[in-house]
Amino acid sequence: MADLELGEVQLRFAELVWAREPIASGDLVKVCEGELHWKKPTTYTVLRKLCEKGLLQNENGVVTSVLKRQDFYAAKSEQFVEESFDGSLPAFLAAFTAHKSLTDAEADEIQSMINRFREGRA
Repeated sequence: MADLELGEVQLRFAELVWAREPIASGDLVKVCEGELHWKKPTTYTVLRKLCEKGLLQNENGVVTSVLKRQDFYAAKSEQFVEESFDGSLPAFLAAFTAHKSLTDAEADEIQSMINRFREGRA
């Protein structure tokens, strides 16, 4: 499993890769220069660190993700619920809805998810 702890800079970099993958490492340098105002060594340093964390890979000069964006955020959410609410999704939802109301559409969507889960179609 990839190391999910990313700083703001690493997350911005990962977002750039997710939006463009597969991307040649030279093209990634140009993107980072234009969007983040980085020099080439900075791009390669952050890329190396995210490869070491198991999030990205650089094979033959082509950068791709090992963990896709959706899977990364799903794992981060799971980790948050586990660490903050002892893994209890109902406890998380209770805390979340204590300060933010759900719209009817959101409540219907959650109910549909629960129904699909109960029917074995999750």
